[in-house]
Order: sequence, then structure tokens, then C-alpha cells
Amino acid sequence: MTDTSATTVQTPARPVPKPGVMGIAPYVPGKSKAANGKTLHKLSSNETPLGASEAARKAVANVAGHLELYPDGSASELRAAIGEVYGINPDRIICGAGSDEILSLLAYAYLGQGDEAIYSQHGFLVYDIAIRAAGATPVVAPETDLTADVDAILSRVTNRTKLVFLANPNNPTGTYLPFSEVRRLHAGLPPNVLLVLDAAYGEYVRRNDYESGLELAATADNVVMTRTFSKIYGLANLRLGWGFGPAHIIDALNRIRGPFNVSGAAIAAGIAAVRDRAFVDAAVAHNDTWLPWVTVELEKIGLSVTPSVGNFILIHFPDEDGKRATDADTYLSGQGCVLRLVGNYGLPNAIRMSIGTEAANRKVVSALAAFMTK
Repeated sequence: MTDTSATTVQTPARPVPKPGVMGIAPYVPGKSKAANGKTLHKLSSNETPLGASEAARKAVANVAGHLELYPDGSASELRAAIGEVYGINPDRIICGAGSDEILSLLAYAYLGQGDEAIYSQHGFLVYDIAIRAAGATPVVAPETDLTADVDAILSRVTNRTKLVFLANPNNPTGTYLPFSEVRRLHAGLPPNVLLVLDAAYGEYVRRNDYESGLELAATADNVVMTRTFSKIYGLANLRLGWGFGPAHIIDALNRIRGPFNVSGAAIAAGIAAVRDRAFVDAAVAHNDTWLPWVTVELEKIGLSVTPSVGNFILIHFPDEDGKRATDADTYLSGQGCVLRLVGNYGLPNAIRMSIGTEAANRKVVSALAAFMTK
């Protein structure tokens, strides 16, 4: 006798995301408004206090008369300009809507169900989002002194590992790995594991033992370096970034990116910005002046600051009632200073402060001095 019974499968009443999507914690950007609804000093998103260069602004204005036209789908002139400035092959460059898009494209191209990708304990939150969105499993490697630990990363590599994200310098800690350590990490990875070096803050670093990863990406078959125009170039509003790596990886990414993923305004501004060396030098000089000043002044009032090589600092607060990071954030907001709580990075008693204008930097130091003594 044949058993004709069958298990009834319930059809969902509405579309359901694939497994894992609803387990992703949405990225929360830095606040833009103070407690009174106004922003006097916004230091929550690592934006440059110098704005964009005059050359970049003029380039955007020139595009405004042709908004009906599609941009160059391959961003060929922008890639040529980047290649010219950095001395690299434009054919091995890909441009995107911020380096965030490049990071996501790498995850979508090289990760899938059953795969794993590694990033460090306090690494950029977009890594976790990109890994999970691709259907893979994130693996977090603990840090040492708020700095990526090569041995911890390598110890977590398995036959399921397909990708390693390394922010160098790291956000939000401001710490970095010397390039000898980056090369040791690369040497310890299997050749089929892709190493992504996120150098969003690389232009700010002034250390003799630092390299952004350009040379390694030029010579290795499994390394990609990503950069952004959002930070030192001041083009965050336009969403523009780029990646450089082996031809076979760039080819794979170009097959899955949107056909017009970079706007004409972003392309024009990027060409002008990357060639404006004087503007970049001015931004570096400003940071070189105020990063150490803010660090020293905050330490004078009893706060601990993680040494940073970026354009931001991580400030640690006492673990006592009324003096914790959340208390300081509320107080600063009331003073018109908007900084960034980083509890979602696993740093519940710290605040990240972008280096701002002279007025902004002095205001935050003054406000925190008052907060610590109230």
C-alpha cells in the first residue's frame, strides 16, 4: 500500500530575506546634531575640517549643466588620473560609490554559504555587514593593545577561510600595523585566501614603517588595497572610492558592479582632487599640528587616549558613575560638540573624536576639562 501523505509546506505570506540578512546589525553613522538640534562642531564621522579643494568644487559645478547624461561607466579618466598620481596601471583599478562598495563587491565575488572571512576585533563594522550579506560567516580575531594581531588572525584561518579584511590604520582605534607585520600576515595565508588592505586613512600616516599596501597589491595574486576620497580629499558627500589589485580580481569585480556605479560629479571631483597635491599637503599639515595637541591636552585632564596615526582619536573614560563615555557624550552634545560613541565596536566606555578645526578642537578640550571636574 502506497503512503500518499506528504508534509505540508507553509507558504510565507510575504517575501522573506535569505538566511542571515535579518541577523545583520544595521550600520549606524555618526550623529549630525547636538542636543539642542544644532551642530556647532560635528566631529563624529572623521570628515576633514578643510572641506573639499577649490579644484574639486569647480569640477562638480561644470558637471551640473549635463545632469541628463550618463557618466562614463568605467570611470576611465578617473582611473587614469589615479594611475598617474600613484604610478600604477589604471586597468588594475576599480572605482566605486565609496570604498564601502568595493569592500562589499569583494565579499559578494569571493564569499558564499559555508565560507568564512576574518577581521580584527575592533575592525570597521562594514566588514561584518558585507560578510553576512554575502551569506558567509564572520570570524573575529582578538586584538592586542587595540591593534590587529597577526598571529591571532592566522590562528583562525581554516579551509573555509576565503577572505581577510585588515583596516590599516584601523577605525575607530587609530592604530596600525607596520608593513613588516602586514607582509608576515600575507606570507602566512594560503594563496587562495584574499587579503583586503583597507587604507582609508593611509594619507594621514607619518610613520617610516607604514605602507598602504600598494606594492603588495601590485605584486601578489591575492591582495587588494582599497582607498577612499571621503576622508582627506573631503568628498564624502559624493561617495567615491577605489581599489587596486591583480587583473583577475578587478575583472571579477567589474562583472558584478553596477554599470554606472560612480556618478559624473564624483568622477569629475575625484580627477581634480587626486591631482591637487597642495590641498592634500595642507590637510596633512593641519592634522600633524592638531592630532598631537588634542592628545596631549586630553591626557593633561586625566583622560586616556589611544595613540593614533589617523585623523581621529579614541578617548577612554573612567568607569565610574557620572564620568563614563555616555555621560561625556551627553555633556558634549549639550555644549554643541558631536562626537562618536563606539559601544557597537566593543568599546563601551570610549568616544571617537575626529580632528576638527582649531575652534572645534579647543572647544572639545575645554568642554571635557569642565566635564571631568564637575
